Amino acid sequence: MRRRIRPATRTRPWHPVAWQAQSLLLAYPDDDFPARLDLARRAAATLPRDVAHPLLDFTAHADRTGPAALAEAYVDTFDHRRRCSPYLTYYAHGDTRKRGLALVRLKQTYARAGWRLGDDELPDHLAVVLEFAGAEPAAGHRLLTEHRAGCELLRLSLRDAGSPWVGVLASVSATLPALAGDEREAVARLAAEGPPEEQVGLDPYAPPQFPPVPPAGGPR
Repeated sequence: MRRRIRPATRTRPWHPVAWQAQSLLLAYPDDDFPARLDLARRAAATLPRDVAHPLLDFTAHADRTGPAALAEAYVDTFDHRRRCSPYLTYYAHGDTRKRGLALVRLKQTYARAGWRLGDDELPDHLAVVLEFAGAEPAAGHRLLTEHRAGCELLRLSLRDAGSPWVGVLASVSATLPALAGDEREAVARLAAEGPPEEQVGLDPYAPPQFPPVPPAGGPR
């Protein structure tokens, strides 16, 4: 019988490897994707089984599918389905002024660690957050835990959509603490109602580099 790895409540030595591999697989499958796929596959071989197996399921699917078809599926999944948004602050704040402020705080967190994003990159894309967590495990773990409910809703939405990326999200979840009671309630609310909407009479606030509706495809 396969032993189940309990989700960790603190960072483990293998967490950075897992987060980097997951980040590689959640970025847009461009011309460099085959190399990233091979790197993620080799990294998964070093991870606990409950973290590695969902990643290997995805890499096997990607091998069968090919980059062009995978890229088309990526756009259809993450760009055309709001319930499958990879932008984590969207789940907590929707397209409201609070989301703009949350994006600013994320960029400030990255800046304190010496990170600078390009003007075309949004800091809340899950691939970006995971890449940061791989380089800065303690700070990255805090960010992922803060957005635990959003990660879980994304996993459930990908599962319901029959998306192969559900395996990557399952792997992410296996690196995070189990959902607490209030987080379970947040997931249930988000699933039933969707993200918050801006109050009547208030214009959504977001700096120019943080458009309320993100550009298609995410990090590329």
